[in-house]
Amino acid sequence: MKKYLFLLLGVIGLTACNSLDLNPLSEPSTATFYANQTELELAVNDLYRLDFWGNDNEQFTDNYWHRGMLGNAVTFGTMNSEDATAQAYWTVCYKAIARANSFLANKDRAAANTPATILTRLEAEMRLIRAYQYSRLLTHFGDVPLITDPLVLEQSYSVTRTPRNEVLTFVFNELDFAIANLPASYPTSAVRRLTKGVALAIKARTALYTNNWAVAKDASQAIMQQTGVYSLHSNYGQLFLKPGETSPEIILSIPRDEMQKVFTTGTPVRDQLPRIAGGFGAQIPTRELVDAYECRDGKPIDESPLYNPREPFKNRDPRLTATVVEFGTNWLGYTYQPHPDSVTVFSSKENRRVANQDTRSVAAFASFTGFLWKKGIDQSWADKQSEDADALLIRYAEVLLTYAEAKIELGEIDPTVLQAINQVRARAYGVRVDDPAAYPAITTTNANELRQVVRRERRVEFAKEGLRYMDLIRWRLAEKALTRPVIGLPDPAAQNRSKWPFPGVTPIDTDGLADYSGFGTDVKIVAQRSFDASRQYLWPIPALEIRVNPKLTQNPGY
Repeated sequence: MKKYLFLLLGVIGLTACNSLDLNPLSEPSTATFYANQTELELAVNDLYRLDFWGNDNEQFTDNYWHRGMLGNAVTFGTMNSEDATAQAYWTVCYKAIARANSFLANKDRAAANTPATILTRLEAEMRLIRAYQYSRLLTHFGDVPLITDPLVLEQSYSVTRTPRNEVLTFVFNELDFAIANLPASYPTSAVRRLTKGVALAIKARTALYTNNWAVAKDASQAIMQQTGVYSLHSNYGQLFLKPGETSPEIILSIPRDEMQKVFTTGTPVRDQLPRIAGGFGAQIPTRELVDAYECRDGKPIDESPLYNPREPFKNRDPRLTATVVEFGTNWLGYTYQPHPDSVTVFSSKENRRVANQDTRSVAAFASFTGFLWKKGIDQSWADKQSEDADALLIRYAEVLLTYAEAKIELGEIDPTVLQAINQVRARAYGVRVDDPAAYPAITTTNANELRQVVRRERRVEFAKEGLRYMDLIRWRLAEKALTRPVIGLPDPAAQNRSKWPFPGVTPIDTDGLADYSGFGTDVKIVAQRSFDASRQYLWPIPALEIRVNPKLTQNPGY
C-alpha cells in the first residue's frame, strides 16, 4: 500500500502568526529556517502538494474535448509566448526548484540535531522533487535554465538556457541519488512518502519521453524486480475509485480529501456529469477515443467481424465501458441514452420515466459527441456535486508498457516484452495472464506490429490520465492527430435514424488514428483542431521571463 499523504494541516496550523516578529512558514526566512528536523520536514512536506505535481491536461489531445472552451492554445494552435498555460507551468516548476535549492543549501544547519539517516532521506526527497520539475520543463520547453543554488535577484537577470541534454543528465543523476537513498516502501502504519519506486518511475518516464531507451528499460525493469511492492489491481474500473486509492498498482498519487479541504466542486465536476443528474455534459470523450478500443478478438474495429457500428459498445475491450458510459445503461441513477428519439428515460432513483436531458432533441447542449466519461466517477459526484479522488500520477501498468516499448525500440524483443504487454491486457479482461484463451493475448514478435500494439495500449489504458499529450509529441503524431476535426453526432433534425449512432465502420490507420472524412453529413464537425509542426513540439519560453531577463532566448517560431 503506497498512499502519499498530505502533511499540510500541521503546516497550515503553524503558519498563523501572533507577532509581527515571527516568520510565517509559508514564507520562511533562510536566515532563521532549516534549523532543526521539524523545519526540514515542513519544508519538504510543503512540496507534497498537487500544485507541484501533475500529468498533462487531457484536453491537449484527441481523447478529450470541452464544449464550452471549444479548444485550447494547444489544440487550436494558438499558443504564443504570452500564453497563460505556458507561463503558469514554467512558474510552478521554478517555484518548486527554488524551494528545493534553498533547502539543499541550508539543510546542514540542522545536522547537529537531526539523525543522519533522516537528513539523507529528506535530501533524497528534495532532489527527487527538483529532478521531477526539471523533467517536466525539458520535455515541454527544451533547453531551460539549470539552477541548482539559490539566486539573489541580480543573478536571476543573467541566467541563460542550459542545453537539454545537460539538464537531462542532471535529472538522471539526481534521481539516481534518490533511488539509492529512499526506501522501497514504508510500514503500513506510517505516512506514505516518496520512495525508490517513485524515483525509478520518474526516471523511466523521463527516459521514455526523451528516447533514452536503455535507461527507460533498466529503470522500469528495476521496478518490476521489486518483489512484493507493486502489482496490477485486479479490477480496472475500480482502480480509479475510492477502493483503488490504496492499491499496490499506485506508484505515485497525491491524496485529496474533502475533510482536509482538498477537493473539487462546482463546474469542473458538473462538466463531466450527465445533464439529467445535474451536470453539464461539457467535458467529454471524443469519438476518436471510442474508436481506438479494439474488439474482443484483438482486432481494430475496421478489421474485426465482431464490430457493429449500430452497437458500438458490444464485443469491445472491457476498458471501453469502464471509461465511457455505454448507451442504454444505468448511470448515476438514470438510463443514459443520447438517441434523438429517446425523449424520456427511466430513473432508478425515482422509479419512473423522466425527461431525458442527455439527448440533444430535448437539451441542445447535451454531449455533442454523445459520450460521457465514466472512468473515475461514481454516484458521490452526482450526489455531492463535488469530488475528492486522489490525483493518480504514475501506476504500475505504465511501468510495464514502458519496459515493453523500450525493449521494442532497442531491438530486444523477447518473451518478457509479450509478458509485460499481456499482463496489462489480461487485467483489462479480469483474467490471468497465463490464460490466453480468456483474452486476446499478443503473440507477434514483429517490431512494427508490436509498436502499434503498445501505442494503442497506452492510449486506451491511460485515457483521461494525462499521458496522451506527451505520447503524441514524442511519437511526432501531434501534427497528424491534432489537425483533424472533433467529430460529433449530427443535429437531431439531420440525424438519419437508420445510421444512428454511427453511419459505418471508421477506418483506422497504422498510427491508430481514425478518419471520418468519408462520412459526409452523417457526422458533424463540432470543432477544428490546428497544430503547427514547425513550432508546437516545444512550448514558448514565456515572454514575461524574457522581458525580465533578455539573455533568455526564445524557441523557434514564437
